[in-house]
Amino acid sequence: MLMLRTLASPHLARRTGTVCRALRQARARITTQHGNLPSSESPITPNLQFISSVTQDGSKIPTYRVLDGAGTPLEGAILPDIDEAMARRMYENMVQLPIIDNLMYNVQRQGKLAFYVTHYGEEATLIGSAAALAPDDEVFGQYRELGVLMWRGFTIDNMMNSCFGNCEDPCTRGKQMPMHFGTRAYHFHTISSPLATQIPQAAGAAYAIKRDPARRGKNCAAVYFGEGAASEGDFHAGMLFASTIGSPTLFIVRNNGFAISTPATEQYYGDGIAARGPGYGVHTIRVDGNDVYAVYSAVKEARRLCIEEGRGVLVEAMTYRVGHHSTSDDSFAYRPRQEVEDRKRIDNPIARFRLFLEARGWWSEAEEGAHKARTKEAVMAAFRRAETLPKPEVREMFDHVYGGEDPWMIREQREELSRLLRKYGEAWEPWRAELQKHKGAGRELIGEQP
Repeated sequence: MLMLRTLASPHLARRTGTVCRALRQARARITTQHGNLPSSESPITPNLQFISSVTQDGSKIPTYRVLDGAGTPLEGAILPDIDEAMARRMYENMVQLPIIDNLMYNVQRQGKLAFYVTHYGEEATLIGSAAALAPDDEVFGQYRELGVLMWRGFTIDNMMNSCFGNCEDPCTRGKQMPMHFGTRAYHFHTISSPLATQIPQAAGAAYAIKRDPARRGKNCAAVYFGEGAASEGDFHAGMLFASTIGSPTLFIVRNNGFAISTPATEQYYGDGIAARGPGYGVHTIRVDGNDVYAVYSAVKEARRLCIEEGRGVLVEAMTYRVGHHSTSDDSFAYRPRQEVEDRKRIDNPIARFRLFLEARGWWSEAEEGAHKARTKEAVMAAFRRAETLPKPEVREMFDHVYGGEDPWMIREQREELSRLLRKYGEAWEPWRAELQKHKGAGRELIGEQP
């Protein structure tokens, strides 16, 4: 009875109310702390749950598309602001690539060229992205980006001379393999054979742009690579740099289904390369790489975000490598020929865009024939000229290896070669024959005195 009276007393009731309010406040504080991990925006949950997708419902990342396989705009799709002249130029550049590929592949098979990489099936990814970039954005290619360079003004003659490494090679004067282009005039950095090295280089170049008052907020660095290169550590290093330190780097991955002979299904278990973007906190989009309008729109918007925020952006272009990986590869050893023929027929990026242009009255059968004939003639003329030109002067092997004044070892090597040429250049037939292939036959070095 005493206990009941005590509990019923007004004083204790007030105390009990105070305690309850304190408990509720404590519970609120606990709930707030329970909602977010300290120093993080990650919500805390009592549910034991693993995730394997970047989407909320666990579905695959969607693929952005504007034109369907028949060249018809999808319902609800917004066409990019491209006029007839621009659209025709994009299509003509797309058509030009397989014409070049056909000739160069055969030339390599005849033994006149050491190496070549075709672009079959990836024309929309290359031209769509090139058209969306500014001409002075820095580009780091892998080796299948000839279309990007030619969009910027690199000519068929330039391409031929570079592939043959002759005395008019505008890139490296014969110091590089064929298809390893590079030119300051078009802001296209020299391609390296080792896989993925260009990715962290691009992130660093973009950081330099960000620190340059003249280019900050105006330019970015775009880097191209395949899904196979995304398995290299350099991919992660570049992504980490561009996202944490912050550099306007536009990562454009050409997911063409194969890393040489390794299919994409054996390269990763996750949802492609796009799924890795959110892990680094960068804006990411997956686009139909065979739809030139979709690629253009995606890359144009990605470039805007990249420059405005000064951070990396990832674009995954889903396409299909119709050709062999290179002239050193036989893709029919690891994929059926019928698969390739089917993809050429039902998902051809050039045919898709042509149908769109013809439906708008922007292209015709007559123009198709005339353009192809014109391009074939130009390619053949450039080839005939390039193969007859001599190799660069022998002394040029030492030029432009280092910037500024030549270091001591380059000077020593030049003097040593000069001495050997004076001694054996005319006396030994193998050297005499090889020197005749070079402009000047080595006389510029033979005449040098130590």
